Amino acid sequence: MEIEIGRGKKARQAYGFDDIAIVPSRRTRDPQDVDIGWKLGPHLLELPLLASAMDGVVSPATAIKLGELGGLGVLNLEGIFTRYERPERELDKISKLSKEQATRQMQEIYAKPVEPKLIAQRIEEIKAAGVLVAGSLTP
Repeated sequence: MEIEIGRGKKARQAYGFDDIAIVPSRRTRDPQDVDIGWKLGPHLLELPLLASAMDGVVSPATAIKLGELGGLGVLNLEGIFTRYERPERELDKISKLSKEQATRQMQEIYAKPVEPKLIAQRIEEIKAAGVLVAGSLTP
């Protein structure tokens, strides 16, 4: 529906998330009739999920699992997984930090430079699982 807003100008009504309600109905949908897949370039992803490139969200193992489920996990190529050969140690330290220690300790943990060989190693690890690989770098 168009609304006239001035001389020769028209607008259409738009809806936000708060304006739309999805409620159950008597009709059922057969899962085979519904396609939630999406394309990223030539790649078809069956699960509409793109996981954020944050160390607390995506590890190489998480990226692999998401890929196996049909989604895409984006690995932070400037994070803990590309700074430390054994990132589990650092992640364990982080999980035990108090609020007072957190900022200073995180700065120290992330002060270690990124190791290019670990970037390649993490990408290969994900590729070896046969899933799509995505990584994030700042310019």
